[in-house]
Amino acid sequence: MKNLFYALLMLSGISFFGCQSANPNWKTDAENPDFLHNTMQAITDVIVHDIFSPPVASRIYSYSSIAAYEAMVPGNPGYQSLAGQLTGLEAVPQPEAGKDYCYPLAGAKAMVVIGKKLIFSEEKIDAYEVKMMADFQKINMPEDVYQRSLAYGEAVAAHILAWADKDNYKQTRTFPKYTINDEPKRWKPTPPDYMDAIEPHWNKIRPMVLDSATQFKPVPPTPFNMTDKNSQFYKDAMQVYKVLDVPEEEKNERIAIAQFWDCNPYVSHHKGHVMFATKKITPGGHWVGITKTACKKAKADIMKSAQAYVMCSISLIDGFISCWDEKYRSEVIRPETVINTFIDPDWMPLLQTPPFPEYTSGHSVITGAASTALTSVLGDNFAYTDSVEVAFGMPPRSFKSFYQAAEECGEPTLWWHPLSASVQCWRGTRQEGWRFRG
Repeated sequence: MKNLFYALLMLSGISFFGCQSANPNWKTDAENPDFLHNTMQAITDVIVHDIFSPPVASRIYSYSSIAAYEAMVPGNPGYQSLAGQLTGLEAVPQPEAGKDYCYPLAGAKAMVVIGKKLIFSEEKIDAYEVKMMADFQKINMPEDVYQRSLAYGEAVAAHILAWADKDNYKQTRTFPKYTINDEPKRWKPTPPDYMDAIEPHWNKIRPMVLDSATQFKPVPPTPFNMTDKNSQFYKDAMQVYKVLDVPEEEKNERIAIAQFWDCNPYVSHHKGHVMFATKKITPGGHWVGITKTACKKAKADIMKSAQAYVMCSISLIDGFISCWDEKYRSEVIRPETVINTFIDPDWMPLLQTPPFPEYTSGHSVITGAASTALTSVLGDNFAYTDSVEVAFGMPPRSFKSFYQAAEECGEPTLWWHPLSASVQCWRGTRQEGWRFRG
């Protein structure tokens, strides 16, 4: 016991910074963008584990990335705060004048605090944070800078969380479920699980830069008509029904593309009396992964990477708000239901139908938004190889630009839930009043 007492006494005197001089290059060493990339990846991993829906995942990404960005802006005068530019975001706490800060540490801390607050499996974020802090400690910055930077990151995160608390998310958790009726044209739950409609009140969430959920209201969907074989709706349904009736090589390519962009966070499998599920990233999570890939290829510094994440994630949340507004206004039935009811009761789509109405296509909207956002940061004709889906068994695919990727992603919506015939590519990130640089 005596030896244990002395051991603990000695251990209590250990400081990560007090035993050696501070690293004179700590500022440069802390500018490693992997601190940001790894933190966002940790949040993505928990989003997959906890099975958040695509709209809710976009909310997690947006507040996490905004917190990181805002915590680093004071150390990067070439960038502007988003306060006053995003709806309801007031001036963010500022660092103490005349004091040194490690802004990458503050940004990573702010991001991890928000990520932990908005997910369920907090212990997974805790485990990541321990490793992240150890990596920052290895840089051996002055201890007062380390503690001050952590405190600043926490202050920014608290400010962002207070703002997030007013976006109507909590209130929508208490709103009534979607009501189903027998009207032939309206959406109904689909097999195999016949899940309730996801987020029927998402248009009540406060947008970031849109003036309202209806700012980019699309044209009305094709009128429902399965009694007239010459109607456009009937022709669209038949196009879906026969979409894989093509030569083998073309069929295989269509299947490969559709599977690559599937991004269904929860796919259930039924074999006899056994049911199990597979988890994947959301469509927004795929584009957050593309952001990491593109930033690494561009050798973007940590602040440029923060800008890319924040632009992408804000485009995602506003894209989902706009898209979901139309989905639950038009309430368009899914092709799977149409075909099973009016054409072939045994037909099954290539991929499992997600549990929400058809029009407009969520993939088309948010890929249009994200591709525009990333193009504004990293430029047009930015060629890259997308390996985000490799972790889920898909081979990588290469693209000449973000727009080309968005166009390809829009194609599978024709092949698996394609009555969303129009692609609403929201481009709100190009609004003249929203600038990052002075």
